[in-house]
Amino acid sequence: MLFLYTVLLVCCAILLVAGIVEQRRHFINLDNIPTRVLVNGIRGKSSITRLCAGALRGGDLVTVAKTTGTAARFIHPDATEEPVYRKFGIANVVEQIGIVRRAAAYNPDALVIECMAVMPALQEINQSKLIRSTIGVLCNVREDHLAEMGPTLDDVARSLSRSMPEGGICVTAEKDRFDILQEEADARDCKLIYADPEMVTDEELRGFSWFTFKENVAIALTVAELLGVDRKTALQGMYDAPPDPGVLSVERYRTPEDKKLRFANVFAANDPESTLMNINQLLDLGAIHRPLNVVINCRPDRVERNGQMGEIIPDLDPEHVFVIGHPAKSAIDAIPAEFRSRAVDLGGDRRDPEEFMSRLLGMLGPDSSLVAIGNIHGQGEVLLEHLAELSADDTPDEPVAAPPGRTEAAPAMPEHVETVQLYAPRIDPYQGYSQAYEARYGGQQHAPQIPVQRDASHPYPYPYPYPNQHPQPGLQQAAHAGHTAPEPYPQATVAGAHPGDPHAPAAPQARPEAAQPRGLFEPRVPAVPPADDPQQWHSPGEPR
Repeated sequence: MLFLYTVLLVCCAILLVAGIVEQRRHFINLDNIPTRVLVNGIRGKSSITRLCAGALRGGDLVTVAKTTGTAARFIHPDATEEPVYRKFGIANVVEQIGIVRRAAAYNPDALVIECMAVMPALQEINQSKLIRSTIGVLCNVREDHLAEMGPTLDDVARSLSRSMPEGGICVTAEKDRFDILQEEADARDCKLIYADPEMVTDEELRGFSWFTFKENVAIALTVAELLGVDRKTALQGMYDAPPDPGVLSVERYRTPEDKKLRFANVFAANDPESTLMNINQLLDLGAIHRPLNVVINCRPDRVERNGQMGEIIPDLDPEHVFVIGHPAKSAIDAIPAEFRSRAVDLGGDRRDPEEFMSRLLGMLGPDSSLVAIGNIHGQGEVLLEHLAELSADDTPDEPVAAPPGRTEAAPAMPEHVETVQLYAPRIDPYQGYSQAYEARYGGQQHAPQIPVQRDASHPYPYPYPYPNQHPQPGLQQAAHAGHTAPEPYPQATVAGAHPGDPHAPAAPQARPEAAQPRGLFEPRVPAVPPADDPQQWHSPGEPR
């Protein structure tokens, strides 16, 4: 027995030593990446990760990125990418260790990585142990993963805040719950910066070959400015960045009865707010049109989400609501009574796919649109398979009229449509949640007034470090009264920060083409511009 105890202790000691060695090697790899950007939030993380990486590549920064969303991808500094290999196909936050090791091999200036954790405790571990980001991104707070992070949106906001870097910077486009994020940032000695969507113009959005949301672009521009990349260069880098695999086309089919059908797969936007934004954006662009039909796919393990999709039917005002999957009753009962007569129950866990597809297509008009919402798994996947077997409709479209406020007509059919978040000029992205939601979760809306300083010479939500001058490459170093920079965070900050603020990460310096590779332990010296008038430094939420 003593022998067995001895063997157990020796094995435990070996595992402990191996764990310590692995952790030290991982931290060395992290130290070899001066800027680490961790993107978190509910919707649009993959797109923002790609936009940030593209903006930094445009500024000649060696940048590695990794997305998790629709299809996990490792993006090399030359913008080529490859799928992330997962043993047994199971995602695990531990895979971030291997991603950091691969990224460090490029000796990069920046790593932009999407947060893959959902549980609040894992989000904190992902930040404090695996990534240790210097710049955090918290794109938005939406109604999803309430079982893990809820039940209210206030709880979701606080859960997401666990990924904020202590003593670093966090960029957000969330307005409704900015005050909660500010409380969490203050508790972590983190500088919270609001990325104002209004800094992005419609003309700048039209530069994309795929469609994205103003908030996404604003966040990427803010991150790029923090690292000294000017606006024009950052935008060009984003235009050149390849879109996420989740950016899908709206398909056009002809049914066996020679009916025209436009089909939009909006399964990826699986919360009600993002779903409404997507569908209304597609209508605005002319990608789909009325008469509009909706398919809700139900899953037995997502009964709450099934009901959420039923509740938004009045906002969509469809001709028919086809309910597939199981239990269909969970979605139909949530549809308001005046719209319930439009519901067609095609669900059931043993329903023959040929039967419900034949009835669905038979009830469509001669030229209509079909939008799929809810959950893709189960009969949603069957729906996509059967639609893909239909003949393609190659009939050319006429250009649609120009939307209000624009002088030129929109294309008849956009090349790509992002099914996670879209720019919706007709919808206020900060509109309040439905009364049904508030009654269920008891969440309270927060609409704080976020001070944004902006004029003709300072279009950003915070001023440049020098009056009427664009930020210099690199981050600006200053001394914040009464504070000293805690280790291991360097004393460097950003345009719009107080002098000496310890919250900002070190900025990569411009790398000459003929520069020699940097040694593993070679120190990095940030650019130090001359001190400026402290009154010129401020950030959202702080008085001038």
